[in-house]
Amino acid sequence: MTELCKPFDGKMVKTIEVVKSDFAGVRAGRANASVLDRIQVEYYGTPTPIQQVASISTPDPRTLAIQPWDSSVLKDIERAILSSDLGINPQNDGRVIRLAFPQLTQERRVELTKQVRKYGESGKVAIRNIRRDAMEHFKDLKKKSEITEDQYKDYEEEIQTITDKRCKEIDVLTAEKEKELLAV
Repeated sequence: MTELCKPFDGKMVKTIEVVKSDFAGVRAGRANASVLDRIQVEYYGTPTPIQQVASISTPDPRTLAIQPWDSSVLKDIERAILSSDLGINPQNDGRVIRLAFPQLTQERRVELTKQVRKYGESGKVAIRNIRRDAMEHFKDLKKKSEITEDQYKDYEEEIQTITDKRCKEIDVLTAEKEKELLAV
């Protein structure tokens, strides 16, 4: 890979990491602490991730237990979970909040696969935008006579190859997540 294409490939790899974290937030019927990654709790007037105000454990495959270090934030955590798009009612026993993940219905599984496809598609759009930025960068270099027409064509082909490779990676990740969601 040429030096001019490396920064653009790096951006594409970061985009894939974002897609992976989006996929991790989609629950597949099992308790997974990463579904709480996006939930912010109002802690002393500052939005704070749940992981920074409580310990999260999985006592069994379908339950998450959230135990705050400061019991005064218990109600705030409960409120944040209720207002999120998680779709689970927290059970608060005064010390620990439990989230019981129900078995996914077929309808909900199909809904979640649509969400996964949307995340995958937005990742591919981001990668294609990075390709467009790279192409504009190469055009500018050609206009300034810093690269020749032949070099421009070579960079164009190389960035397209990288783009295709990264889009295929997202397709594979999407297919794996869909398979995981549809497995009963």
